[in-house]
Amino acid sequence: MVDKVNSYGKKKLVISGLWTEVCDLSAVLSAIDQGYEVYIVTDTSGGVSDEAHDMAIQRMIQAGAAPITWEQYLLELQRDWARSETYKATTDIAKEHGGAYGLGITYSQEMFGASEGH
Repeated sequence: MVDKVNSYGKKKLVISGLWTEVCDLSAVLSAIDQGYEVYIVTDTSGGVSDEAHDMAIQRMIQAGAAPITWEQYLLELQRDWARSETYKATTDIAKEHGGAYGLGITYSQEMFGASEGH
């Protein structure tokens, strides 16, 4: 797996795993040691306890990882709402999984007659 990641030649990684203190922590610390700029998605994994999760997140931040949430990452990828080729897919994900933000998109589209993709 390491060879495959290295083959892309990128220096930024976004990491999320199943268990924060196991999967995420090991991968993040190793990637930082190898010189990667690492972003850890904090709300897509969990620990054996809230404390285990929180302490693992703190340790990764201490080591240099930047914490982000899944929704923040999604919206950073879209960033420019004029990019119509990814607008619908991004807003569909947000509407289905984004809670109040997703409801806001639905509301604005219905209230202002915004067509999908614009």
